[in-house]
Amino acid sequence: MKKINLIMSVFLTLAILMSGSALIAQSSKELKKEVKSKALKDARKEAKRLDKEGYKVNPGQLPMDKQLEKSWMMAYEFDDKGQKKYFLADGTSVGETQSAAKLQAYEVAKINLAGQIETEIAGLVTTNLGNQQLSADEAASVTQTMGQFKSKLNQQMGRTLTAFEAYKPVGKNTEVRVTIAYSTEEAMKIAKNIIREDLKKTSGMDDQKISKVLEF
Repeated sequence: MKKINLIMSVFLTLAILMSGSALIAQSSKELKKEVKSKALKDARKEAKRLDKEGYKVNPGQLPMDKQLEKSWMMAYEFDDKGQKKYFLADGTSVGETQSAAKLQAYEVAKINLAGQIETEIAGLVTTNLGNQQLSADEAASVTQTMGQFKSKLNQQMGRTLTAFEAYKPVGKNTEVRVTIAYSTEEAMKIAKNIIREDLKKTSGMDDQKISKVLEF
C-alpha cells in the first residue's frame, strides 16, 4: 500500500510540474502575442504619422510599418536572465544628397548607441567597485579606463543591425532617419575585453580583481 501511495505521489508531483511548465510556456506565448499585437498597432500609428510628414522608404526596403514593428519587437526582446537582447539607437541627418545624409545618420546613431552602452557598463562597473576592496590608485585606474571607454568601444563595435530607415525631401536637401540595433551579449563581451586589457596595462591589478570588477 505504501509503495502504491509513493508511486501515486510521484505521478502527482510530475503532473503538477508539467502543468506548471505548460502554464509558464502558455503565459510566455500569450505575452509574446500581446507584445506583437501592441508593437503592430503602435507601428502602424507611427508609420501613418511619418507618412504624413513626408517620409518614404527606398525600393526593396520593407514598408515603414513593418520596419517599425521590427524595431519595437527588438526593443521588447529579453533573454532568459531578463536582460534586453538589443541596444537600439536613433540617428537623423540632413544632407545635400540622400547617400551623404544616410552616412551621417548612421554615424550619429552609432555614437548614440555607444553612449547607451557606455552608460549601462559604467553603472555596472560602479556598482561592482563599491563591493571591492581597491586601493585609491586602482580605483583611479578604473575611472580613467571608463573615461576612455566610449571612444574605444565605438572603434571596436562590429556591424550593427538596421531596424528602421526612411528619408524625406527637405527643400533641396534630404533628411534620413535610421534606427540601429546591437546585440547586448556582443556589447558586453567587447566592453569586458576593452576594460580588461586597459586595466592590465595601467592598474597593476591581478586577474582576480579585474574579474570582480567585470562581474556582470
